[in-house]
Amino acid sequence: MEASFRWVPVTAIAPVAWGATYFVTHRFLPADHPLYGAVIRALPAGLLLLLVRRTLPSGSWWWRSLVLGTLNMGAFFALVYLAAQVLPTSVASTIMATAPVVMMLIAWAALAERPGVAHLAGAGIGIAGVSLLLLDGAGAVDLSGVLASAAAMVMSSLGYVLAKKWSAGVRVRPATDRQVDVFSLTAWQLVAGGAVLLPVAVAVEGRPPALDGPALLGFGYVTVVATALAFAAWFTGLRHLSAGTVGLVGLLNPVTGLLLGTVVAGETLAPHQIGGLVLVFLGILLGQPVGTRLLGAVRTIRAGPAPKAAARGAAPPGPPGPIESPDPARSCAITQAADTNR
Repeated sequence: MEASFRWVPVTAIAPVAWGATYFVTHRFLPADHPLYGAVIRALPAGLLLLLVRRTLPSGSWWWRSLVLGTLNMGAFFALVYLAAQVLPTSVASTIMATAPVVMMLIAWAALAERPGVAHLAGAGIGIAGVSLLLLDGAGAVDLSGVLASAAAMVMSSLGYVLAKKWSAGVRVRPATDRQVDVFSLTAWQLVAGGAVLLPVAVAVEGRPPALDGPALLGFGYVTVVATALAFAAWFTGLRHLSAGTVGLVGLLNPVTGLLLGTVVAGETLAPHQIGGLVLVFLGILLGQPVGTRLLGAVRTIRAGPAPKAAARGAAPPGPPGPIESPDPARSCAITQAADTNR
């Protein structure tokens, strides 16, 4: 259990990097080119990882990479850009915060990973915390943005669970005993997702946008840190942790966005937002091994002390046997023998 807990900080790199993406995208990237933005985010990151690993998919991994790349990268990035254009960040982040519950349900059906009480409680507390953090009565909400955000959340949750299922014990080539490493798996998905989305971007948005210096720096961060590094960390967590645990770690995404806005933009946190932060971290803690142990300890205390074990080598006490009635003849003989010995 302690060994699994070591992968939690690695997994946390992803939502922290994604939380900063809100600020970078809003401040530096062209908002009117979501398809090209998704392509520029996915394709260079995938080629960079592919250059590092120099491993191509084989066998069924060709079509699996295409499916996962569409769900986790191409369509997901485009839908997130669309939602960011028409929805307040608070509403979009709150919808995405329901991903832990969706991931748990999909993992239960696909991987037989039955969610524990601690994971479900952590998800509920975390979602409540995100709502306190971000829901501020933003007014009218665009239905298309809500549908885009919900679709992105469901598609990515399904894609993450499929990636966890397909990458478990699958080998790169039959002649070797080397499993698919996380960097290769991430590279294949990013390249596939960007390649699928590129012709759609050309057909819908025409020429790619002109990028100035800040936009190039912004895409540099989004491509290298928030995509290549972040998704490698995320899929590493999925390989070593349960889907429910990884999903709860993802709640750090909106928290990072809020804290970054507080530090950079000088925003102040209201009392209910501070309470939301506490609930989010409590929800994440419940989904980790230490939270599971604490919940088990509470159950043990409520159940009372266990009965003491019998002494080693001694037979356990049984029910009392029937009381035999005294034999009159035997009693008389014993009395006579006693009188003779006197």
